[in-house]
Amino acid sequence: MTWSNKEIKNHINALLQIPGSEVVFGNEELESHTIPSVYGSMKPTAVEIPIEQLLTDHFDLITSEVFGPVQVIINYKHDELSIILEALERIPLHLTAAVVSNDPLFQQQVLGLTVNGTTYAGIRARTTGAPQNHWFGPAGDPRSAGIGTPEAIISTWSCHREIIKDIGPIDPDWSTPELT
Repeated sequence: MTWSNKEIKNHINALLQIPGSEVVFGNEELESHTIPSVYGSMKPTAVEIPIEQLLTDHFDLITSEVFGPVQVIINYKHDELSIILEALERIPLHLTAAVVSNDPLFQQQVLGLTVNGTTYAGIRARTTGAPQNHWFGPAGDPRSAGIGTPEAIISTWSCHREIIKDIGPIDPDWSTPELT
């Protein structure tokens, strides 16, 4: 929510300047909402970038963290995995990652060749599990009971590597329980 629609659109438009890139879905503002204009109110958007463009001068743009509903998709073939792994190693800090696959041998290969603090692996590999596994939240807010404090950040991001398995199965009738 820290990016405005203008900032999100500018980022998407910059991605679309990369040769061969295209919008897979989205790239539209939400309709009939009351979200203040300083916050992003875009429909979820995915932009596909050709793998040939990944390790080029566009790398920083392609790997920018967008605080909004924007996803970059790069399709690759098995013999191109080394390009993906090289790209992962170029990303600074190595805070977190996800290996989403139902192939345990593929998961092991990628996990064995990468270094990240917290890595989610499995068919779902939901990074939304983070609040259950880490001290996230507002820094310095006494209601957070340590969440977001310098000590929590050091503990979470400066510790051993953690691999969290999220393999399913996915219940078709599952829904998010109501919070009480």
